[in-house]
Amino acid sequence: MNIVIIGAGYVGLVSGACFSEFGFNVMCVDHNDNRIEDLNMGKIPIYEPGLDKLVEKNVLAKRLKFSVKLPENFQNIDAVFIAVGTPSILGKRKVELSYVFDAVKDIAKNINVDDNPILIVTKSTVPVGTSRKIEEVIQDFRPDLKPVKNFNIASNPEFLREGSAIEDFMRPDRVICGTESDSARTILQELYRPLNLRETPIIFTSIETAELIKYASNSFLATKITFINEIADICEKIGADVQQVAKGIGLDKRIGLKYLHPGPGFGGSCFPKDTRALVEIGKQIKTRIRIVESVILSNEERKLNMVKKIQKSVGDLSKKNIAILGITFKPNTDDMRDSPSLVIVPELVRLCNNVKIYDPVGMENARKMEQFKNVSWCTDTFACIRGTDAMVIITEWNEFRALDLNKVKSVLKNPLVIDLRNIYREEQMKSAGIRYISIGRGKIES
Repeated sequence: MNIVIIGAGYVGLVSGACFSEFGFNVMCVDHNDNRIEDLNMGKIPIYEPGLDKLVEKNVLAKRLKFSVKLPENFQNIDAVFIAVGTPSILGKRKVELSYVFDAVKDIAKNINVDDNPILIVTKSTVPVGTSRKIEEVIQDFRPDLKPVKNFNIASNPEFLREGSAIEDFMRPDRVICGTESDSARTILQELYRPLNLRETPIIFTSIETAELIKYASNSFLATKITFINEIADICEKIGADVQQVAKGIGLDKRIGLKYLHPGPGFGGSCFPKDTRALVEIGKQIKTRIRIVESVILSNEERKLNMVKKIQKSVGDLSKKNIAILGITFKPNTDDMRDSPSLVIVPELVRLCNNVKIYDPVGMENARKMEQFKNVSWCTDTFACIRGTDAMVIITEWNEFRALDLNKVKSVLKNPLVIDLRNIYREEQMKSAGIRYISIGRGKIES
């Protein structure tokens, strides 16, 4: 089968590489000339473990290609996937859909009325009703084209976690396909047939249902994170251990253990954007989603509360130097979008004498951001913490999980570790002579 994917960013590039690994012929198209030039030279524009080798393998096998232009016609193309960005509009909860509709117009130009219907699949995360709107955009742009006869529409949302995206594509919990076309269903079944060996559930729904499943999934996971963060606050007041609470409730199969890890709040390209978008969808149909509204508010407050936690632990920050380990929203990615560090670091810069930062892969992106002005960048963990009054862990990178605690104590000016991800045990720190502050484990210091 032959596939075109519009958008060579995170979702498009991972999907293209994985579809080509299945054995299909894939062309990834992107209007960013520099990105396509880099890809054709073997340079991967995003950080995702294993992606570089997967791309290289399938380019060499001639199953994966990159271009700035769509094929002149779709006569031999089975499906065109739209995988462009849908960022939040600045200052609003609405999603920017101009990139989607620009892609739709490019597709419409190349549809031949005499060819078999082309399947247009939306993989980008889009508000409910967007796929229907795609039909309208095509009709307005090409009034000679008719749905079913010349094109079919489907929604196939992605559920890729940054840092484990290849695994998520190759071994998904489920595949969601929204379509009302029998021919579209047949094509999608064939595209995901390689997953049959793993008995992956492939669920066919209406288009609107598929679009809503993505938002509902991410909002529910964001709710679990926010819930356990608030439980952690209770634990600190009463002397309970949030990790034992999480295990105690997570072993209930109706709840599950995943996403019950307390921390400084959720971030990334999906949860913040998708929770805001779901609230906006509710408003448009006059149906408030109060739980998700509360999740958004609680998550924003969470980040500022982490600054207060640091301030309470260290004392007067005006003459203090603070070391920050990890600034990406999660490990194994260089993505800085809506990372808790975007709130925590600027506040600390305002309050402290100096803020030193080290992150294994996130610093290149962070250097370009306004929030990280006036910080000191470091080349490794110990260069970062040397001579500082506290070591603060924001992102749980593997290289931070087993530090030589005796060395940590020796290079810190003040032996204080504030662990916002609970990656250490209190007894470890105590035996090393380090004062240790974590999230939701025992009573907070008065």
